[in-house]
Amino acid sequence: MKVLITGATGLIGGAIVKVLQSKGIAVNYLTTQKRKIEQSEDYRGFYWNPSKGELDMACFDGVDAIINLAGASIAKRWTPIHKKKVLSSRINSLQTLYRAMEKLDSSIGLLISASAIGIYPDSLSKFYDEQEPQVDDSFVGEVAQKWEAEVDTFKNLGVNVSKIRIGIVLSDQGGALPQMALPVKKYVGAPLGSGEQWQSWIHIEDLAQLFVFILENDLDGVYNGVAPNPVTNAKMTKELARNLDRPLWLPHVPKFVLKMLLGKMSYLLLASQRVSSKKIENEGFSFQHPNICLALQHIYAEKDENASVDSVSEELV
Repeated sequence: MKVLITGATGLIGGAIVKVLQSKGIAVNYLTTQKRKIEQSEDYRGFYWNPSKGELDMACFDGVDAIINLAGASIAKRWTPIHKKKVLSSRINSLQTLYRAMEKLDSSIGLLISASAIGIYPDSLSKFYDEQEPQVDDSFVGEVAQKWEAEVDTFKNLGVNVSKIRIGIVLSDQGGALPQMALPVKKYVGAPLGSGEQWQSWIHIEDLAQLFVFILENDLDGVYNGVAPNPVTNAKMTKELARNLDRPLWLPHVPKFVLKMLLGKMSYLLLASQRVSSKKIENEGFSFQHPNICLALQHIYAEKDENASVDSVSEELV
């Protein structure tokens, strides 16, 4: 099997590549940065420029499935320019792939695309599964809805389509966790807003395995990329403080302060989405990190272990 990945050099993409290579599955990947192009037997890079609709058609050679992770980060201040970039980067990437695949006479049978749990409405009480028809009335909801609609167009090419609605990805290598941990490390950590908002999260290793599970089992449809046990923001903050061995002594950060600091992007920190993982579990997927306390312990214990190894290496040099 060979898989084509967009966004392979990012946080999630890198973790997926690692799992695929451990299983002997070859990877072709598309990148907008020519300096990131590598060429080896099982990992081959190709240039593309979705904003101009450009793509190296050789990227499809021998490919059986596509994993799409392309899109600008939404976790930056929501200026009109950046909001346009967030949406256009997702749509242009998919449209460029689609137009290229129209020209193919190939056996690509599955497209697995990232999406986001931000598609679900903000609620402190609801427990969302993939059947939820309502879409959040926010910029995040708009992006996720249009993103998924564009993914669905690939069904016209006879391709099975799978969409993974990803929650907060926990990794010390990037994403949301280092930003969440920073104030705690600096002794100014505190729950945000009421602290009661639900945060549906997933360990980076589980998310990578989930993508590959869907690939290997040729699953289509919508799946939530979240761990089985969502937590409130207050609980998340408490567990971070415990793992980082820091006290929590400040009061909750008021909503108006977050809005002053971050503008409309503060919505990402204050929205509440309690999301179910039952559908993918019922397909036979097993989470290795189902609980927040153990997931964070694994991340920070591994980081400490790596730091110790680096220290020993420096001494030996």
